[in-house]
Amino acid sequence: MADGAIVVGASSGIGEALARELAADGYEVGLTARRTERLKEIGAELPTKAYVATMDVTDADRAREAFDDLVDAMQSVDLVVISAAVGHLNHDLEWEPERETIDVNVRGFAAIATAAMTHFDDRGTGHLVGISSVAAVFGNGGAPAYNASKAFVSTYLEGLRHRQAGRKGDVTITTVEPGFVDTDLAMGEFWMCSPETAARQILRAVDRGRDHVYVTRRWRLVAWLLKALPERALQRLFV
Repeated sequence: MADGAIVVGASSGIGEALARELAADGYEVGLTARRTERLKEIGAELPTKAYVATMDVTDADRAREAFDDLVDAMQSVDLVVISAAVGHLNHDLEWEPERETIDVNVRGFAAIATAAMTHFDDRGTGHLVGISSVAAVFGNGGAPAYNASKAFVSTYLEGLRHRQAGRKGDVTITTVEPGFVDTDLAMGEFWMCSPETAARQILRAVDRGRDHVYVTRRWRLVAWLLKALPERALQRLFV
């Protein structure tokens, strides 16, 4: 039986690149996102069997049902990657961009993460990968909800690792914190990499069973510096 992976947010960016890399490695891939036709196009191009499920993570209950249905449809689900996310520059603190960011990046993420962990608990093994961001380590006056939502993702995944440490199952949880990747979410170009480069580095970390990875690896230095800087210095950088 071939290994199977579900990629949530597979219609573009890192999620699409990961789906293609996984299929190239022999995985059967479940593709989920809101854009069904785009998912079908991607699935038709993959060298392995692809399953398509329409999913809007802002509707958490239906998203969880769609996830469970996809698990049932696939031969095996050994890996789940949650890549769905939105981000907005929002200096004026308009409510709609903040609400959408929280609905997708916080509520939607937790809804699928818990569904994935329930599946892995039942089978006793699996691997959950969450795409967070280097933005998780600092507050950003221009995009406060985005950075805060990524802090939630990173801390939530850490909590799941702590939970797993006291259980019998063999479930690995990997936190991915990219810097700037050439996608619609990019808010800068410094040390930018392509989605394909990001996907290759993420899958290398998955293969090695890593708990945490920066993408690209040099962003570890930036994260360390941002954590070390006093808040007044950060305020000058991220007003």
